[in-house]
Amino acid sequence: ALEPLSVGLALGVASALTGYLSHPRFYCSYVECCPRAGQRLNASALKAQLDDRLFGQHLAKDVVLKAVLGFSNNPSPKKPLMLSLHGWAGTGKNFLSQILAEQVHPAGLRSKFVHLFLATLHFPHHDQVKLYKEQLQNWIRGNVSACPSSVFIFDEMDKMHPGVIDAIKPFLDYYEEVDGVSYRKAIFIFLSNAGGDLINKAALDFWTSGKRREDIQLKDLEPLLSVGVFNNKNSGLWHSSIIDRNLIDYFVPFLPLEQRHVKMCVRAEMTARGYAVDEEIVQAVADEMTYFPKEQKIYSDKGCKTVQAKLDIHEDL
Repeated sequence: ALEPLSVGLALGVASALTGYLSHPRFYCSYVECCPRAGQRLNASALKAQLDDRLFGQHLAKDVVLKAVLGFSNNPSPKKPLMLSLHGWAGTGKNFLSQILAEQVHPAGLRSKFVHLFLATLHFPHHDQVKLYKEQLQNWIRGNVSACPSSVFIFDEMDKMHPGVIDAIKPFLDYYEEVDGVSYRKAIFIFLSNAGGDLINKAALDFWTSGKRREDIQLKDLEPLLSVGVFNNKNSGLWHSSIIDRNLIDYFVPFLPLEQRHVKMCVRAEMTARGYAVDEEIVQAVADEMTYFPKEQKIYSDKGCKTVQAKLDIHEDL
């Protein structure tokens, strides 16, 4: 028979071990957990990531950094954070959304609390808009219930059928709760090529007038974007109640990239692959890109989108 002291000791050890294993810090080191209430983003880490990985986008860096940190540091925001990123392909919209997702949830796009929607994949049929709206509302409601700081990224907004995205309007508005669920800690990000032509024209106008690219301010572009996207029939935000109700916190412009920025992308990709940076190859890849306007050839028409593919053919060098 076991001695009472031995039984008591065993039970005590078992109880202590169970308590340790069930402690949130231990549990969350092996299983992904939703961030604790009041947990703030690491400002220096986010800034370092944007500085090291996003090139030629001083406006986007500044706006997103201030918006996200202000939102994170607010113990009781009145609404979710809503960012709409605009610009041509290859300028860094997807890249920035990934960086932001990684800072909120370390697993990034692999996180069960980060949700990526592609318009052409998840909402392909025009005659099923009503079904998509119901599904979208149920998905967001269920995931925010599980994790208040969920991140939702909607890519290809310029290909979204008008009306679909209005389904999330109640979740973006200034409500304490909607059907018992608070959405005020969630982050919503739209990615769109819509408005890219407006941004490019404004950037070219600055260049033509002899002004520095870095002198372009948000006030120079945001009003153009909000009106242009709202009235663009090729935008998922065409006549959207989300814009009409001023629920988008920031329209974030991504400027067209110059050759110097393309070279930065090439160097970063070479470093990521473990190569020594060879400036001859950097120049060769940059020269293979196409630029606009046709006469001046200032901006890359694909940004940095094809840098990886073009670098592949130089690997043997």
